[in-house]
Amino acid sequence: MPPTLPGWRTRSEAFDDAVLAAVEQLEKRWGRRLATVEFGVEEVPPSDPSPWEHDAIALGRYFPADGPAGLPDRVVLYRRPIQSRCEDPTELAMLVEEVVREQVAHLLGRDPEDL
Repeated sequence: MPPTLPGWRTRSEAFDDAVLAAVEQLEKRWGRRLATVEFGVEEVPPSDPSPWEHDAIALGRYFPADGPAGLPDRVVLYRRPIQSRCEDPTELAMLVEEVVREQVAHLLGRDPEDL
């Protein structure tokens, strides 16, 4: 399929591109602090919500570093719940950016509007 057709990129690839763009935007300002943070994408969240999620479907989660296990800080976005709320690529990019900002703000201990 030629790259000029909409079906050239899968929905999963387009989602990954949106996440990468949102992370790159934040790295411009917070690069040093985000240098060791891992960003990832999973299809859906685990079935056990975190205590603060009140049975809502999570769009993303921040996992603090786990020293004994050697795991760095991680931010995970859940592709299907986010995509199901968006009708077009512009809306998807905006929601992905919002979720990334919320999770990074939690990691940095800041308000999402500060980012």
